[in-house]
Amino acid sequence: MKEIRTRKETIVPVVAPLKQDLSLDEDAVSRIFSYLYANGATPFILGTTGESASLSNTFKEEYLRSAVVNRPEGEKLYVGISSNILEDSISFANLAFELGVSEVAATLPTYYKLSDVQIEKYYLDLAEAIEPNLIAYNIPATTHMSIPLNLLERLSHHPKIVAVKDSERNMERIDQSLDLWRDRTDFKHYMGWAGASAHSLINGSDGVVPSSANFAPAIYRDMCRAAEQGDLESAYALQKQSDDLGALYQSNKSLGESLWALKVLMKQLGLCESFMMPPLYTLSEQEETHIVEAFQALITKDNIKLNLISHV
Repeated sequence: MKEIRTRKETIVPVVAPLKQDLSLDEDAVSRIFSYLYANGATPFILGTTGESASLSNTFKEEYLRSAVVNRPEGEKLYVGISSNILEDSISFANLAFELGVSEVAATLPTYYKLSDVQIEKYYLDLAEAIEPNLIAYNIPATTHMSIPLNLLERLSHHPKIVAVKDSERNMERIDQSLDLWRDRTDFKHYMGWAGASAHSLINGSDGVVPSSANFAPAIYRDMCRAAEQGDLESAYALQKQSDDLGALYQSNKSLGESLWALKVLMKQLGLCESFMMPPLYTLSEQEETHIVEAFQALITKDNIKLNLISHV
C-alpha cells in the first residue's frame, strides 16, 4: 500500500564508515545515526555517497543490521538495494523488509545501456518481486542513463513504486517533475541535487537528499521547515550555506574524491574516519589540511551551526 504524503523530509545519503582494515566501523554508525536523528534527519544507507558499488554483499548486510539496531523506535530508515544483479537486489530488499525497513531505493543497473522498454520492465519486475515499497533512483552521473519523465509517470501509478529520488542536474526536468507530482498524495519527489534543494522544496518537492547533510543536517531540516512555512528568504539563505559547504569538498574533485573529502569533514566532527573502500582512496595530507582549514574558516565566517550532540 502507498503511504499518504507527510511533511517535507531531510534524507541523508550516509557514508560507509570504515576502519583502517576496511571493516565496518559500527561505533561510527552509532554516532552518525544519533547525530542525524537528533537533528530531524533520516538516514539512507548504501546509496552513491555510501560507496555501495564497492561493497561486498557481506558488508552490505552487516551495515544494514547495524543501521537497524541504531534506528530509534518509530523512526524511518531508507536502504539502497542497487546492483547489476536483479536477484541480489530482490533478496537484499526482502532482508531489509524482514528487519523492519518499509522503503528501499534502486538505481538502474550500470553496465549495459538500456532501452526505455528495458528500464520500465526492470523497475516493474523489481517492484513485483520485493516486499518493501520501491523508490526509483535517477542518477545519470553514475548509471549514464536518465529515466525519462514519461516513463517515471507511468511507474508512479504502480502500487509499490512510491517515490523518485532524482539527482539529475536539470532545472527544466525538476520543474516538469513537480508539475506532474506536487499534488499527488501517493507519490513523492525527492531532490537529490543539493544545488536545487530550496527551489525544489518551495515548488512542491517532498524532501531533499543532500550529501552535505552527513555533517550539517540542521541546514536542510531548517530549509524544509522554511519551505513549509513559505519563508522563501530563509530557505534561499540556507541554500547559500549549502552551496558553500558543498563547494568545500566537491569543487575540482571527481565524485570519488569528493566522497573522501566529505569523510574528512565528518572526521573533524568526530563522526567517522576518512578511510575509503577501493577503488576509491584517500588524497594527500596537504589536501586534507586545506579542506579542514577552509571548513573551519567557512563555519566561522557564515556562523554555520552544526548542532552536534554531546557525545559525538
